[in-house]
Order: sequence, then structure tokens, then C-alpha cells
Amino acid sequence: MASIQVPTTGVSLAGELTIPTDAAGLVLFAHGSGSSRFSARNQFGARALEHRGLATLLIDLLTPDEESVDQYTAHVRFDIPLLASRLVGIVDWLKAQPMTAPLKIGIFGASTGGGAALMAAAARPHEVAAVVSRGGRPDLAGDALGRVLAPTLLIVGGADPSVIAMNRDAMQRMHGAVSLQIVPGATHLFEEPGTLERVAQLATDWFLQGLNVDLG
Repeated sequence: MASIQVPTTGVSLAGELTIPTDAAGLVLFAHGSGSSRFSARNQFGARALEHRGLATLLIDLLTPDEESVDQYTAHVRFDIPLLASRLVGIVDWLKAQPMTAPLKIGIFGASTGGGAALMAAAARPHEVAAVVSRGGRPDLAGDALGRVLAPTLLIVGGADPSVIAMNRDAMQRMHGAVSLQIVPGATHLFEEPGTLERVAQLATDWFLQGLNVDLG
């Protein structure tokens, strides 16, 4: 694991890049509001992906100053175009680095990060090969939903009815391959026993397939 700084859209974003030996692809995490690269859920998901041979980049989409302001205003976390533009900048940066340029890229979004992930995938259709949204808000991607080419998996908790409805509505606006998986008994943060493990399994299998990795 290496601590890195990624320059994008006039700011420098802090991240943790882990590249297993013979990595089969790379997953960029787009966490949701109030979260960070250090959150237990993001760390758990990253370790599961790395165990299956995928590189991961956990990165904060806001600077520390922006995060401090957003804790009081909650404005930036819902600025999906801004978050998506930073994801696009990170994707471009990864494709310019010798160690990561050969790797196919997937984006794992959560909460508002799900909308930003899909908007970024629409902006970089030839670079983003797969998307997973956990408890996400794909509806926040707006008109970009219809331009997403990357195979997309929407994972929602069975006890999160409002988000289930938002995800089903978003699916109707998407033209690419999209699947909805509902995890029984899970609430929005997947804090119930076994639910986060189920998310990790679903996401890992989706990324391995989407990034054309041999599942055998």
C-alpha cells in the first residue's frame, strides 16, 4: 500500500494505492457523503478485492478544507458534477502512470459516490470497464445515465426501500448492461451481520467479470 497525492481539477487528493503482484485490474473507490478512504466499509471492500488479485485506489474526493466546510453545509457532497470531474481526473491520472496504465479500471461508488461514479463512467466510456454502486444514488447522475456503457451492478439493502425505488427508476434510464441486487435485511449502511460480506462477494465477482478476469 502506498500513500499518494493525485492532482486533478486544481486540487491534490490524498489516496491509498495497493497493487497486488500480477494485478488483474484496478478498482477506484468513490465513497459517499461523510465517509473517507479510512472508513471500515471501504477498507473491508478494498481488502476483499485485493484478495482476488485486483488493485485498489481508495481516495478522498474532497480536500481536508472542503471536507471541513462540507460537514456544516453538506453542499459539496451533493455536487455530483464536481465529484465526477475529479473521478475523471483520477482515471486520466491512472492511465498516465506506468504502473497502472495497463490495468483496466472499475469504479466502486457508494451513496452519492454512486451517482458520481456513473457520471464519470459516461465521460470516460473507453477507460471505465465496470461500475458497482453500493447503496448508491444513481439518479444523481441525471442525463449521464443514458450514456453509461460500462456494465453496472446496483447493490441495495432490502430494508432501504426509498433507495431501492431510486435505483429501479435509474435502471429504466440506462441503456447499457445493468443489474440490481437486493441484499435481504440490509439497511443503507449494510451494518447487519453478513451483509457487508455479501456486498464484497457481489462486487468482486462483478468486477472480475467486467474487467475480463478469468474467474477460474
